[in-house]
Amino acid sequence: MTPEGKALSNIVILGFGFMLMFTAFQTCGNIEQTVIKSLNNFTASGYTSMSIIYGVFSASNLVAPSVVAVVGPQLSMFFSGLLYSAYIAMFIQPRVWSFYTASVLVGFGAAVLWTAQGNVLAINSTDTTIGRNSGIFWALLQFSLFFGNLYIYLAWQGHDHISEKDRQTVFISLTVISLIGCFLFFLIRKPDPSEPTPSETSEAPLHTESTDSASVSGPPRRSLCTQALDAFVKACKLSVTKEMMLLCLPIMYTGLELTFYSGVYGTCIGAMTRFGHDAKGLIGISGILIGVGEILGGGLFGILNNNRLGRNPVVLLGLLIHYLAFYLIFLNIAPDAPQAPEEGTDLQAYMTPNVGVALFCSFLLGLGDSCFNTQLLSIIGFLYKEDSAPAFAVFKFIQSIMAAIAFSYSNVLQLPWQLLLLVVTGFMGTLSFFLAEWVVVAKRRDSDYDSH
Repeated sequence: MTPEGKALSNIVILGFGFMLMFTAFQTCGNIEQTVIKSLNNFTASGYTSMSIIYGVFSASNLVAPSVVAVVGPQLSMFFSGLLYSAYIAMFIQPRVWSFYTASVLVGFGAAVLWTAQGNVLAINSTDTTIGRNSGIFWALLQFSLFFGNLYIYLAWQGHDHISEKDRQTVFISLTVISLIGCFLFFLIRKPDPSEPTPSETSEAPLHTESTDSASVSGPPRRSLCTQALDAFVKACKLSVTKEMMLLCLPIMYTGLELTFYSGVYGTCIGAMTRFGHDAKGLIGISGILIGVGEILGGGLFGILNNNRLGRNPVVLLGLLIHYLAFYLIFLNIAPDAPQAPEEGTDLQAYMTPNVGVALFCSFLLGLGDSCFNTQLLSIIGFLYKEDSAPAFAVFKFIQSIMAAIAFSYSNVLQLPWQLLLLVVTGFMGTLSFFLAEWVVVAKRRDSDYDSH
């Protein structure tokens, strides 16, 4: 197999591994608040759990590059995946103490997992393939929203209450799927030295070591402590660069809207009694349509994007799509839906609640999210290809802080106020991304000029 073929194969395997893992985890996150409401004498909150996960996720991103540098991206993804599986398995026989303990552990695992993913994506990409590879990975990842949510719809259709048998069957199946995804990471191979990746050029020591440590054999050339310290220092330095500072606002926005589409909106749909007895099953259909939007966006704006027009038009399109979704949700969904009890809410917003409009908004949320994330993956992979692990750690640090904050206020803040925060943050984030992209274009022109 050619070096380019091996790199593409690695990206596809990476995408399938994440697809299986997040088929389990995203389905779990989409239904957990609804499941928790069905439990007797269970005082924990799904929103609180997600806030803990993203809070620990955020803090752990400070050390995640060090872990990846020492352990290597392959083993880092495997062991982090096991923590995801443990969190899902906890719902088979849920206890408050195990629920929150698993939330802490999966938060740490998430930081390591996504830092390692960014590293694998970057070392298997070049300037010309980073956009394509980002789109392939993103599209495969978002197929995770299909299968678990389709099962939820079929299994829970017409159910007003989630029984113990329903819960256990779902979470045993999701745990097995997650474990299969973990073991797929062992099929990822180290890129060939002749491959036109950043490892051919004068790259940073961390990048060389983290790539080498993914190999099955061969000890690291420097001490583990030195690698870990280098990774931490690089992450701190990258966080205050001009480009990363400009990207902070769009990354913050993706954290807020991630919380909304992955945890809050599905709960809102399930709480709408005016949608009838199928409201709980509609949570699954909503997740599937979010996935359709994500996959379509990953294909159009990642795989087929040749960057002739730059990244800004895609991000602007994503903002407009989200604004349309937020406006329709504001009109269609009851304001108290995020905090409604298991029996749901009888209130309505400014129009007669419509299932078709609610599910169309799910599609729009996924499509808009893919616009932002494919372009952020592309621009960060381009800017920091020699320091990919710490760069993606900073990205996830910022994103997860905002997700933790959003899950915290979702316990108390009614839907219109959540939507207002998304509107304001999205506008500011888009303007900031425009500035960052213009900086990238200017840097590329200067580089091309200096090379002649």
